[in-house]
Amino acid sequence: MSRRCMNALAMGLLLAAPLLAGAAAEPNTQVPQGSRHYAATPLPDRIVASPSADPAHAFAVAWRTDGSVQSPLLEVAVAGDSPAIEGVRQLRATTQSLQSENGLSHHHRAQVDGLQPDTLYVYRVQGNGGWSAWNQVRTAGVPGQPLTLLYFGDTQNKNLSHVSRVVRAAQKTAPDARVSLFAGDLVSGGDGADDTEWGEWFAATGWLAQETLVAPAIGNHEYFEEFEDTPQERRVLGKHWPVTFALPGNGAAAAASSTYWFDVQDVRVVVLDGTSALDLGTAQAQGRWLDTVLSGNPRAWTIVLLHQPFYSPREGRQNAALQNVLQPVIRRHKVDLVLQGHDHTYGRRGEGQAATPQYVVTVAGPKQYRLSDEAKQTMDPVAEDTQLFQVLDIDPQHLRYEARTVTGRLYDAFELRRAADGSTQKIELPEGRITPRACPRAQTAKGRADRCWE
Repeated sequence: MSRRCMNALAMGLLLAAPLLAGAAAEPNTQVPQGSRHYAATPLPDRIVASPSADPAHAFAVAWRTDGSVQSPLLEVAVAGDSPAIEGVRQLRATTQSLQSENGLSHHHRAQVDGLQPDTLYVYRVQGNGGWSAWNQVRTAGVPGQPLTLLYFGDTQNKNLSHVSRVVRAAQKTAPDARVSLFAGDLVSGGDGADDTEWGEWFAATGWLAQETLVAPAIGNHEYFEEFEDTPQERRVLGKHWPVTFALPGNGAAAAASSTYWFDVQDVRVVVLDGTSALDLGTAQAQGRWLDTVLSGNPRAWTIVLLHQPFYSPREGRQNAALQNVLQPVIRRHKVDLVLQGHDHTYGRRGEGQAATPQYVVTVAGPKQYRLSDEAKQTMDPVAEDTQLFQVLDIDPQHLRYEARTVTGRLYDAFELRRAADGSTQKIELPEGRITPRACPRAQTAKGRADRCWE
């Protein structure tokens, strides 16, 4: 081979190198193996605000430090324009310990109550010898005021690398959002790096976790398999879930740490635990609890949030316990929206010609599955190979839903309109939607034909 040909070949390989590297499967986190980059320190981190049952008058905050901090303080005041923050109230937190691959950490929780509706507050949390930044969070308003919510499907994998830009796009699109709903599988878990994955979830969500009220559903990846591949194998709640979020604690007794409800302006939001219903036999108990929570609901709209879908857009997945036990309750109480994740695609459908419920499955993270033929026939629109976030704008007579891609393009939109007689009309909003997206790859970097991207 001539020197010129050899030089041309070498140049071609150099030019191809980025493409070859890009085609390789990425690691799940950006932290090198063996690194304890996300080990807890004396200063607060993983700060997240969550709604109380009445977020117009209260919210709760969870955060983390190392083991040197016991029962720290939270300070809260009405936000003002001066750095001289006045009228500060101090609240004492409760503390739980957690041992992980990153060592010992202490997780703290404080309930902030006695607040006024639709009011901007500042709060900060204490560590050992230092405080967090002052964070701003606005309480929910009263019924009748316009409300904006964000909704994310599974984040799960490569949170820092890929999910972070979805969150940033959502915040830019809906800067006035009060609540952020997450449909479970926030992390992948079960790989010996759970704490690092949670560290990257918080790095990805950034200010969203601190300055909107985060309401997560639990997914199957927040559980783990104990005694895996033995006759004693069983599904067990992961140790991070009970300490990471400060949730309302008003759920079904059979799934007390993973079910809850809250009212935010004109909406009642009910969060279910699909994994517990399917794998731990709590479907009946959750169904009875859901029936109680929805009975006499005074709010104009009802949203149910859970991880596993009632109608799966992925091949070979049927969630019979959800359909047989929980879905009749949803139909009986005329739930408006059922927001779900789990299947790493996008799909929306109703039931026949009825306006509600509308069932949505979506995905925020980079793991992407393929749609079943049934989903392509029964759901509209659908999508593969697409990271999305959703924006809901709500008042007493209107619920507007938009699904947008990570680049901000409109993918799906409709509006529910409530008439004076209580009936509901669904209006499709096709204007501005981009062309439906399908997976362009025959297999993933790991050679899997049943997925579109790892």
